[in-house]
Amino acid sequence: MAQHEKKPRTPESPDPKSSDHPVSGIRSPVSPNPPSAIRNPQSTDHPVSGFADPKSGGSEIRNPQSPPVSGIRFPVSPNPQSSAPRALPVLYRLAAQAARELDPRDALREALDLFIDAFRAEAGSIALLNPDTGNLQVEVQTGLPDGQSYHELKLGHGITGWCGLNRRALLVPDVKAESRYIAVRPTACCEMAAPILNEDQVIGVIDLECDRVGGFTPADLALLELFAAETARVMQRLWQLRHLQGKARQLESLITAGQSLVTKLEQQELFDTLTREARFMMQARSCALYVYDAETSTVRFASLTSSAVTPLPDAPIPLDSCAVASPIHTRRQVVFADIQSAEFRELHDLPADQRLVSMLATPLIFETEVLGVLAIFTERVHRFDNDEKRLCAALASLGAVALQNARLYARVFQSEDVLRKNERLTTLGLLAAEIAHEIRNPLTVLKLLHGGLGLEFPEGDPRKTDIRVIGEKLDQLEAIVSRVLNFAQAPSSLHARCSLTDVIEDTLLLVRLKLTQGKVALHFEPVARTLFVDAHKGQLQQVLLNLLLNATQAMPDGGTIEVTVSTEPRNGGRVANIDITDTGSGVPEGIRDRVFDSFLSGRPDGTGLGLAIAKRILLSHHGDITLLRTGGTGTTMQVTLPVA
Repeated sequence: MAQHEKKPRTPESPDPKSSDHPVSGIRSPVSPNPPSAIRNPQSTDHPVSGFADPKSGGSEIRNPQSPPVSGIRFPVSPNPQSSAPRALPVLYRLAAQAARELDPRDALREALDLFIDAFRAEAGSIALLNPDTGNLQVEVQTGLPDGQSYHELKLGHGITGWCGLNRRALLVPDVKAESRYIAVRPTACCEMAAPILNEDQVIGVIDLECDRVGGFTPADLALLELFAAETARVMQRLWQLRHLQGKARQLESLITAGQSLVTKLEQQELFDTLTREARFMMQARSCALYVYDAETSTVRFASLTSSAVTPLPDAPIPLDSCAVASPIHTRRQVVFADIQSAEFRELHDLPADQRLVSMLATPLIFETEVLGVLAIFTERVHRFDNDEKRLCAALASLGAVALQNARLYARVFQSEDVLRKNERLTTLGLLAAEIAHEIRNPLTVLKLLHGGLGLEFPEGDPRKTDIRVIGEKLDQLEAIVSRVLNFAQAPSSLHARCSLTDVIEDTLLLVRLKLTQGKVALHFEPVARTLFVDAHKGQLQQVLLNLLLNATQAMPDGGTIEVTVSTEPRNGGRVANIDITDTGSGVPEGIRDRVFDSFLSGRPDGTGLGLAIAKRILLSHHGDITLLRTGGTGTTMQVTLPVA
């Protein structure tokens, strides 16, 4: 016999909270969509175990017409009249279970107690067929000695397994004469077992033992078959009730999840909500969400909700080394029965949790675009039925719509920011035009007075350079005022071939007093070879001047500015790099990625326009400006210009 005392739950036994059965702790042997090997009436395989049917060449033990393995096969009356007084109370109490909201395991325990009392048996058990493993799994038992137990039986093993395999009841008057009997209780002498059938499908076996030879009669066996049939009906009703209750709970959760998801505008909050709701509805161990990037053909972990703390990789994962590549390519749900097997060890997208076994991967598809994959993980081998797949598909569809909405909202907010920025730029333009108009007249007077002074200084006198620079700056200011008033860019005719070293040295002359006042030391070593660039000299000086002043303001207590020039090949030509390095406090971390945006400043008194204008000027010169390095020890800004 393969029965034993009820024992504490082990990791292999069904968990009442497990998702194996939708509504109860007992694994329902007949799932809503059992595998074809069990349900296909045309198959030559055994409808439960998959063993060959005797009509197709199976062994004698499986032939319903052949004698049983041992003992005597007794004729069974479907409704023995002689046992009616004993049967009616048991049948009544069994039928009454269907009207109560019992846990299926409690119903089995109550039924086994009834059978033990009705037949005066010393031991017994009820085992249910696990469709995932194909074995009989003992659910309730009584009468075994302390410390002895059996948990699972293979079909065909022992009296219980034989009944499950052959779908027939069996009475063994003397177990000592039965070679297939598995001894568990040394005092056992007689055993009988009856299959629990539902529409010719075996869902379990009832097994009873007696310590007297011939303790059970053929009438007892017939009565046990009657009880087994009623037990099957009761269990099916209890399972259906729990199943419907579970589906109602899942539907309510799905509606709640949908309402919650559509209100999430921040993407990470949306991802976390999706995995949390999916894990709750599926009663799974873990749930992960992967976001797919079609341009780079990679996926990345967006969220993981799990009963265990599991670290996740931050970097994108190539699609060719991912298990979720299959649902992305096929655009269909994919089930992996055991992700702990050898073929999954080289994949990088599976959570580092050794207790994860089965996986259901569902793609998130919006219209024709795959946005990501929602993955459900169980901690045991689990066959996901069609209801579970449809539930995950519905949740994934809600998630895809919510994710697309979140992206659209982000674009709307970005557009609003652009509109607000454009409005500020328009206002600034009008203000600049008014200011330029007011500056133009006094600027004209300054230019005329400067030209009429007739200041002449000998060669080598720094004041001669100052007078020349003042004149150039007055011309530059006049040109800027004219451009503002005309709302036009500087014409390309103002660009000329000029020495980069001369431009830098002239700019340094302009800020020498400012640097001295700020206790800033300046280091500039001109390159040995003269470098020429095609540029508007005034605009280029404006860029360098802005960078030098920013560096000075970053060092209020003094410091050092180093200007270096280098060249490198790029795009078939050569470019000149001007690096301006200071020893200041660095750019604030919050604005480093947007340091060149308009109206963005790290200083309370800043306008946020200097670097934005510098960026625009250099782009018009086919160059660029980048934040090369920043931190607590200083900042390096790099200006790049093509060499003429």
